[in-house]
Amino acid sequence: ATAGKALASRQTSTEARCFSTTNDSRTFSSLPHHLSQKNNGMVSVLVKSTKVPRPIARIPSAKPPKMKNQLKEKANTAYETKPRVDALHRKEEHVPSHVSYAGNAALPITSELKIVLPEDDTPSGTWPVFRMMDENGNFRQMDTARHVNSTNIIPTKNDLSELQTALMLQYPHFADQFLSCDLLKRSKNDYPDTQSDNTLLRAHRQMIRLRKMDTILHNAQRQGRISFYMTHHGEEAIHMGSSSALKPQDCVFAQYREAGVLMWRGFSLDQFCNQCFSNDLDLGKGRQMPVHYGSRALNYQTVSSPLGTQITQAVGAAYKFKLDAAIDPGKEAAISIVYFGDGAASTVDFHSACNFAATLKTPMIFFCRNNGYAISTPVEDQYAGDGIISRAPGYGMAGIRVDGNDLFAVHAAVAKARELALESSAPVMIEAMTYRQGHHSTSDDSSRYRDTDEVQTATDVSDPLVRLSRFLKHFGWIDDNAAASIEDEERIDVLRAMEAAETRPDPKLDTMFQDVYHEKPPHLIRQEEELKRHMKKYNNPHQ
Repeated sequence: ATAGKALASRQTSTEARCFSTTNDSRTFSSLPHHLSQKNNGMVSVLVKSTKVPRPIARIPSAKPPKMKNQLKEKANTAYETKPRVDALHRKEEHVPSHVSYAGNAALPITSELKIVLPEDDTPSGTWPVFRMMDENGNFRQMDTARHVNSTNIIPTKNDLSELQTALMLQYPHFADQFLSCDLLKRSKNDYPDTQSDNTLLRAHRQMIRLRKMDTILHNAQRQGRISFYMTHHGEEAIHMGSSSALKPQDCVFAQYREAGVLMWRGFSLDQFCNQCFSNDLDLGKGRQMPVHYGSRALNYQTVSSPLGTQITQAVGAAYKFKLDAAIDPGKEAAISIVYFGDGAASTVDFHSACNFAATLKTPMIFFCRNNGYAISTPVEDQYAGDGIISRAPGYGMAGIRVDGNDLFAVHAAVAKARELALESSAPVMIEAMTYRQGHHSTSDDSSRYRDTDEVQTATDVSDPLVRLSRFLKHFGWIDDNAAASIEDEERIDVLRAMEAAETRPDPKLDTMFQDVYHEKPPHLIRQEEELKRHMKKYNNPHQ
């Protein structure tokens, strides 16, 4: 029998255990795997242990896993050319079944991509977190298995098609996600910002670019060169994972920590810096605070400071898409997606938007970034329930919780939610669990309300960029030297864009009175004339 048949036919006894470590020692108990406990202040990690003998090292002849009808043909094609397999074995290893984010609440992990529908029974206890890739850059096994498949399948470097096939061979329970994942597909044309058609490597580079831009512009604010800034450290996988699953016609309503979504859609470093320096090339003409980006060409609505206002606006846009589809069924389908934080979920706008969206059945995604803090307020002081996602059934809304530090899981969840929103013409809520590594903004000092050790631990353990880099290193697609080279390139590009933006002139004064009315009313003309007379009287050069 081949290795694949041997693995398929072998019956193993699975024993549920609770596992914890102290000074490299291991202790076990016979508690059921779904229970948790604390031993002497130490949080136990929940696992199942499965012993699997090492089979013969041969390419498995197993058939492609069961998939949707529309994917079967593609799956068969993918399995015709298998990448090189150096070895096939499984090793006994204890895989955590729970994960903690801010607030130290242990959340169960699931490998099943399941959006809970309004008519479904809601998860008993705590809603699980959908995860595909762990902190070490390895994909998880099925929930019913607690061993690690360490097949050494080596796809050709930078060949996305072979990588996709290799992943399907090793992790058949994720086959649907791999087959439909746009991150594992080449672009029809080279991306202008990377001069390559490799989508996955573009996501990796853009995560580095966003982090370098954050560091440099944050420092620029500290130097007094710009007035304000907000970083995205630790949340980059949310940006690249979600935006890569959307379509260009989908309308984005962002809060203020989603610059990566706009970056993925094509907003350049020059445009980011022009906005932050409020110069004459700023699309907002200097009327907005830094990081309040917007682009009509990229379907990204301009960010506004008041918390939660974008949530109700997104419902209106989605309702318009629904009406358009009814009038012209042949028109390209589109949804709206609104991003907001756990703090914004406490606003009246959130409640109103959810109620309207569910009642009117608008095709949209509510995307909550639960990063643990609403500025200085931790989640345990914001709500007593199970996060934000547990509210979805109360509104009659579908929902799913996902690991926001897992690029592939975020992409899969958003792609599935978008598909469901269009098929059912109804909203879907996603809660992405993550951690805000930086301060809320340059006006904030997070060391006043959270321990620096907490931040360092989250950075060391769950950083999304580190996780993706480890995955790419497993296959030899990047190494430390290549990563360092990318970082240097992106740092230089950000510095060049910033220096160019800083030297440009301010917007002309006339633009202050434009774009409010189609034609200037008399009172606005009068105000403009009064301002110009005042500035002329005191020889003000800004005209």
